[in-house]
Amino acid sequence: MTEPHEVAESIEEVVPGVYHWRIRNSNIGGAISSSHAVVRGDDCVFIDPVRLSDDCLAKLPSPTAIVLTARTHQRASWRYRRDFGAQVWMPADASAAEEEPDRLYEDGETLPAGLLAFRTPGPEWPHYSLLLEEDLGIVFVSDLVSRDDAGGLRVINPDYHDDPEQTRRSIEGLLDLPFSILCLDHGAPLTTDPQAELRRVVQSCL
Repeated sequence: MTEPHEVAESIEEVVPGVYHWRIRNSNIGGAISSSHAVVRGDDCVFIDPVRLSDDCLAKLPSPTAIVLTARTHQRASWRYRRDFGAQVWMPADASAAEEEPDRLYEDGETLPAGLLAFRTPGPEWPHYSLLLEEDLGIVFVSDLVSRDDAGGLRVINPDYHDDPEQTRRSIEGLLDLPFSILCLDHGAPLTTDPQAELRRVVQSCL
C-alpha cells in the first residue's frame, strides 16, 4: 500500500479556498509529502492527498473529487473515496494503480474546480502538474521540485527520475505559465516570487 502511516494534524489556507497540509512520510525516509484541497463552488478537490486528522477534515467540505498527478501519489486517495464517495482522477497513460480510478484525464483537460492538467514529464512520462487560472494563478507541481529546509527550491533527486534532462525542460516550461503561487507535493507553498526561484533552479541544472 502506498498510503503513509502518518496523519497531518494541521491545515493551512494558502489563499481563500486553497488549502495545504503535509507530513513527514516514513515511506520516503521522512521527507515531506504535501497535499492540497481546492474549493470552488460545489467542488472540493483533493490533490494527491495524504491523510488528514478528523479535526482538520471537519474544516473542509467533503471532497467531491481526488486528482492524482502521478501513480506514485495515490497516498490516501482510496481511503477518501471509500469515506466520501469522491471520484478519483488519474493520468490516462499511467500504469495500474492499487485500485481502479473512476476517471482518466489527458494533457490539456480541464478537471473539477477548473484545474487545468498539463504534462510535465521527467520523473516519468505520465506525470502531470495542475494550473488554477485565476487572478493570482496557482500551479500545483508534483515531483519536479521540492522545498529544502532553508525554504528554497531544489530539483528532486534525479536518481528517482526516468529522464532528468526532461525534468529540467519541464521546470523551465513552468516559467511560461501565468501564476504567482507555487504549490508543491514535497514542501510548503511558495508565495513570494516563485518564478525567481524556478529560474535559479533551472540555472543550477545547466
